[in-house]
Amino acid sequence: MTILHVITRLILGGAQQNTVYSCAGQATAGHKVHLAYGPIYGPEGSLLDEAKRSGAKLHEIPALVRPVQPWKDLACYRALRKLIREIQPDIVHTHSSKAGIVGRFAGWRERGKSPRNLPKVVHTIHGLAFHGEQHPAVHKLYVGLERICAKRCDKLVAVSRPMVDAFVEKSIAPESQCVVIPSGVDLNRFAMNPEERARRRAKARLELGIPAGVPEAGAGASAPVVALIARLDPLKGQRDLLEMLPEWLRAHPTLRILLIGDGFDRPEVERRIASGGHQQRVKLLGLVDHARVPQLLPAADVSVLPSYQEGQPRTLIESLLCGCAVAAYSAGGVTAIVEDGVTGRCVPIGDKPALAQAVLDLLADPERARALTNAGAERVRQRFGADAMVAQLDDVYRSLLDPPA
Repeated sequence: MTILHVITRLILGGAQQNTVYSCAGQATAGHKVHLAYGPIYGPEGSLLDEAKRSGAKLHEIPALVRPVQPWKDLACYRALRKLIREIQPDIVHTHSSKAGIVGRFAGWRERGKSPRNLPKVVHTIHGLAFHGEQHPAVHKLYVGLERICAKRCDKLVAVSRPMVDAFVEKSIAPESQCVVIPSGVDLNRFAMNPEERARRRAKARLELGIPAGVPEAGAGASAPVVALIARLDPLKGQRDLLEMLPEWLRAHPTLRILLIGDGFDRPEVERRIASGGHQQRVKLLGLVDHARVPQLLPAADVSVLPSYQEGQPRTLIESLLCGCAVAAYSAGGVTAIVEDGVTGRCVPIGDKPALAQAVLDLLADPERARALTNAGAERVRQRFGADAMVAQLDDVYRSLLDPPA
């Protein structure tokens, strides 16, 4: 097959990693893979180098930008139609909101001009563009756009079941148009035995200036560490975490926070850290190369995600593989990974007291936390491998190109 993936920005993020892994797996399988993307800007980091190594042919579309800019959006639409005519893909697979809108319109329009009724158009729902925190008018606009775009798409791939439920509930698309394919993770990158985890934990804590050891084990014990890996954005919950911090410090005066990631909300996060007098407690590591994440995560005891909007949070998957207990709000696809009391702790969205207590419970009972983490890591290994994702996407493509009689 010839496959064209389209994504808005190749920043360091879950949707982008999903797309690059898809490109790499499909290229390895012998398909002709193309990846179109917009200019990469901002503090979140870039996956461009990894995309170059994927085996896909890359096409930068200068007019493919995240903000709504009608003239650029029209130019992007025309550029994508021109690219589709040039490479004649069997599949146009779009990712993220802006690329999903413009790319689906372009693919559908060019399909109407093809005697072979190609390309088939697929869109992955990595997260919901609409959510409960929006102004009602904005919420209605996004839902309306999704309904229009769903009619210009052969198949909707959701990274978790709640994405499908939301689309069906809002009458965006019927259940029959949707399929759930979990976003794949490179399991080998995060695989480690207990001895290797202990070695990485000691090394990372030394590097970060945190004493190594077992939390709350008595004299000489190390400081408990809570990590949050996400871009710095109000919806990702760094502000909520800082509100919980005083309660955690009352129970664990030596506790440390690791904030891994960067973004446009950094000035506000830094202001709140300073206003709370937490400069010595919070280590704002900023942008960290993805290859370093499995080296740093073992330093943490709990990985927390107080996010208000998630498709399928890869950072929780990676945390479990690194041996970190997890606690999160039940946003979107979080519940596919974190089953409360089974694979971690999961509380209602925005319930800061409940999440604060969940973290304290995990820190207070290391044996229970370890049991939940082991169960979570086993679930992740069974369900979230990148190879499985690529194979399932292949099945979807083939079902569209050669439907059963």
